[in-house]
Amino acid sequence: MRKIILGFSFTLLLICLPLGTRAQSRPAAASAPEAAQSIDGDWDGTLTVSAIKLRLALHIRTDATGTKGTIDSIDQQAMGIPISKIDRDAGAVIFEIASVNAAFKAVLDPTGNTLTGEWRQGSNTLPLIFTRRQPGQVQPVSARPQTPKRPYPYREEEINFSEDGAPFRLAGTLTLPRGAGPYPAVVLVAGSGPNTRNEPILGHEPFLVIADHLTRHGIAVLRYDKRGTGASGGVYATATTRDFADDAEAALAYLKNRPEVDARHVGLIGHSEGGLIAPIVAAQDRSAAFIVMMGGPGVNGAQVWLEQLKLVLAAEGMAPDKIAAAVAQRQRTIQILLNESDAKTAATKLRALMSGDAPAAQVEAAIVAVNNQWFREFLHYEPAPTLRKVNCPVLVLQGSKDLQVSAAQNLPAIRTALRKNQHVEVVELPGLNHLFQSAQTGGPGEYSQIEETIAPAALDMLANWIVRQATL
Repeated sequence: MRKIILGFSFTLLLICLPLGTRAQSRPAAASAPEAAQSIDGDWDGTLTVSAIKLRLALHIRTDATGTKGTIDSIDQQAMGIPISKIDRDAGAVIFEIASVNAAFKAVLDPTGNTLTGEWRQGSNTLPLIFTRRQPGQVQPVSARPQTPKRPYPYREEEINFSEDGAPFRLAGTLTLPRGAGPYPAVVLVAGSGPNTRNEPILGHEPFLVIADHLTRHGIAVLRYDKRGTGASGGVYATATTRDFADDAEAALAYLKNRPEVDARHVGLIGHSEGGLIAPIVAAQDRSAAFIVMMGGPGVNGAQVWLEQLKLVLAAEGMAPDKIAAAVAQRQRTIQILLNESDAKTAATKLRALMSGDAPAAQVEAAIVAVNNQWFREFLHYEPAPTLRKVNCPVLVLQGSKDLQVSAAQNLPAIRTALRKNQHVEVVELPGLNHLFQSAQTGGPGEYSQIEETIAPAALDMLANWIVRQATL
């Protein structure tokens, strides 16, 4: 996943459970356990991935058919993931979770209350301890109070569409206010990574919350699964930002042809990489009535990636000398990727650069994540020339505590590029992070700990601004 290394939309080193995972099959039964201390029961643990803490719950039960289990990733709200195999050898236990390519190898302590071991997923290995939950103890939950619940006070329709000549279709959800319309409308364009229509992250579903809020305010909203994800066709792995822009333009065209939609007032809201994509669409399709850039960049990806590293590591409390060393290493990585177009040669140079910094398997995973066409285009791409071509109204929103696409680095460049556009509002929202949550440090480690999905002030600003555009 691009999010693992890049973190352009979210700087997450998630190796635990894919976002949005849900149980899709019954957990497999293991052979009957040996005569050993029982592991039946509920267990709680926390997997620490960089600055992010993911709470996990393990549920083990034994019956006549053997020992079975499931695992929950509480902060990602991925519940009931089946454990495909459980092997025991006295106090040693191995749990395999085939659906996420993971395993947990542990030792049960003599008291029977602690499983201490390692979580392995792909090329990554992390320490993990599970503690047996005591009788009467309740499993922790991640409160997401803004996530809307059905029935909604508006219409919801599953739709699909395609761009002209494309051999695949994209799937999404269209929400329509009650009544005949026509309504102003927006397309939601997600950030980097294989995002589905709600842009899920650590149990939050920002696009679901935005769509709900806007639709309640009389605005039709289309959100969709990226190509090759969810119910959409196409191939995600080889797509570039410009491919995703073509998809967003197709969504815009679909909306304009809906009879409930006012075709004169259809625009796009792009978050993070979507903040790059919305201007690309508006620059080449003059029928876009407006765009909103939420946490979008104003400088090239190389600069964003470097600044992101500095800010995130500082928020994690890393010493300045170690931050400087990490930034120097990243600069060398960037130079290799910018100067070497041949992927095999680049991989050889990156391997030599990274050797000794991490286990070989992790080095290879890091190389795969950055040594591709999408990432090279991200590093090269300059937003300014495209922004200068945008003539429609633009709302630029940036959180003052965004450490991934910082306001200090990007807002001046965006203002300069849009200076000839007479219909631009640039707003730095105090105290908000990259997800537009009210934050303390703005670091990614806070994302799952904050109950708020999007600050009400940001939601109201979106709705009020779009309604105002529709009345001009």
